[in-house]
Amino acid sequence: MIQEKGQKKEYHLPTTDGSPAARKKRKCDLVSYQELPEYMKDNEFILNYYRAEWPLKQALFSIFRWHNETLNIWTHLIGFALILVLIVANSSHLYQLADFMTVVLRNFPAGSVAKISRNTKDILQGVPTRMVDWMMTGKESQMVIKTGEMSAASTWPLYVFLAGSVFCFLSSSICHLFCCHSQPMNLVLTQMDYVGIAVMIFTSYFPPMYYIFQCSPPWHIVYLTGTSIIGICITLTLLTPAFARGKYRSFRACLFIAMGLFGLIPAIHALVVYWSDPYRNVMLAYEGAMALFYIIGAMFYVSRIPERWKPGAFDLVGQSHQIFHVFVIFGALAHYGAARVFLEYRSRLGCHRGD
Repeated sequence: MIQEKGQKKEYHLPTTDGSPAARKKRKCDLVSYQELPEYMKDNEFILNYYRAEWPLKQALFSIFRWHNETLNIWTHLIGFALILVLIVANSSHLYQLADFMTVVLRNFPAGSVAKISRNTKDILQGVPTRMVDWMMTGKESQMVIKTGEMSAASTWPLYVFLAGSVFCFLSSSICHLFCCHSQPMNLVLTQMDYVGIAVMIFTSYFPPMYYIFQCSPPWHIVYLTGTSIIGICITLTLLTPAFARGKYRSFRACLFIAMGLFGLIPAIHALVVYWSDPYRNVMLAYEGAMALFYIIGAMFYVSRIPERWKPGAFDLVGQSHQIFHVFVIFGALAHYGAARVFLEYRSRLGCHRGD
């Protein structure tokens, strides 16, 4: 195109929307669902604030920009950071929760503290853990777990679970951050996101199966091998490009639920063998909380509630995927609490009880 301004002529090279020159100069605006490429259309109830085919640099810095993936990115980045803190705390044996709780309790009226203490003791009666002892007596020294006291049980299953959680949360955040770049990257990152969920479920079995059946090697080998085989099969299924599409949302959820239900077999076995064990109730409480969090999160993921009820109202805050992320974090933390109890259980009792 040629434009005349007085004696000057300006030349503008014609470009198409898909040309490199146009893409380089294009402003990265947020678009509506209808403007998305077909491969990015996943949730028709989220109507606006989409990023579509952004360059990598702009996609990276969009972590600090408000769009419909912002909270999806940050919720699991927070989960990633929390798990890293737990890894560091377990590695260095720095348990600072006692100091924090001491400060909190000092700000409560004495009567309230006594009431909370009595109620908590009733709930957790009979659970001989350092955490409960400290909460009941306020003796910070009882929270210190020395390396020598934990030598009866290996800690590697705990770290396997934490590593799986790190991979899940990090892969999820990376997926939500860069899936707007291109169709090939969208496919690869979406698959990585699903695999991350499978890895987290798979690795979460290691602490309970190992510690509960540590003194019965055939059983923990059988259960961990079975879990590994199922995890590999489901991972390979999730890596099939066809199953990454939005229409297979329910199918993917069923795979994850089936993987979780496999855990009922060793759980029932453990309950039968260790029914009279004083640790049983607290283990069940933690694992029950974990299962409840994961099930509720999966229900939001599949149903796409609440945005289904009012499309467009939850584009930025409150959409089902954000809620799903939060419940996954809660579930992971609950399972971490259970893993610590399993470790404490085996460390205190060893294998001298004939189990």
